[in-house]
Amino acid sequence: MQTIYPCLWFDGVAKEAATYYCNIFPQAKITSQNSMVTMWSIGDHQFMGLNGGNHFKFNEAVSFVITCKDQAEIDHYWNHFVNDGGSEGRCGWCKDKYGLSWQVILTNLGSLMSQSSNSSEALMKMNKIIISAF
Repeated sequence: MQTIYPCLWFDGVAKEAATYYCNIFPQAKITSQNSMVTMWSIGDHQFMGLNGGNHFKFNEAVSFVITCKDQAEIDHYWNHFVNDGGSEGRCGWCKDKYGLSWQVILTNLGSLMSQSSNSSEALMKMNKIIISAF
């Protein structure tokens, strides 16, 4: 069986970024590192950070989705990303301080959205997902 994992391109801060993500996510750890590459895992998912230089930047074409069980979990991830040099977007989207895009949503957002005809309208007005607004 093949192993597939994302390679994230950083401008010399791959270990710093890996440490940052490992401090945010439970069950995360750095698994190996050298001057060019830092590997880390979050649960069963592997990631590679490459110290590739300033040639490429992250953009919204690639992002990660975090499904959360409740408002406390949404707040945890959102606040870490946005309050530590990141930025807010709409509908649960945000960027972390490295420019990587995340969508922080409720696990059952789809069923919550189908309960009311105003759900889509409410979601479109939100930055961080606020469950009570549905």
